[in-house]
Amino acid sequence: MSADTDYMALALEQARCARDAGEVPVGAVLVQGERVIARGANRPISGCDPTAHAELEALRAGARALGSYRLLDTVLYVTLEPCLMCAAAIVHARVRRVVFGAWDPRAGAAGSMLDAFALPGLNHRVDVFGGVLQDECAALLTGFFEARRQ
Repeated sequence: MSADTDYMALALEQARCARDAGEVPVGAVLVQGERVIARGANRPISGCDPTAHAELEALRAGARALGSYRLLDTVLYVTLEPCLMCAAAIVHARVRRVVFGAWDPRAGAAGSMLDAFALPGLNHRVDVFGGVLQDECAALLTGFFEARRQ
């Protein structure tokens, strides 16, 4: 297994925690070097916070862990393609790389709906790579929404 796959498996654990709490199953882990410095799971419902996406939860925890909002030399692993809000936060936090699992054709801002990471004039560029453990990430989301429709 590659490091990307191993870290995405950890993000999937966070997504399962979100699912078990009744949240949309999206999870994230923030890595610096070979060390996981933060984890995040979706919690907008339980937190009464529309910004409590897994990515932002991981970024907030990472900033606290590092004592800085600039998350230099970090990689964010997330089970779903980031939305526009999360993409903007990732850029502002100076994350070096984002690796995601499932593509989000309705709200994805890393190439599906738009590519926020490629907007001209940004003061920081993020390397983005999608499709890691895509089937597992997508199946978790699909299963969650199918169960809700029953």
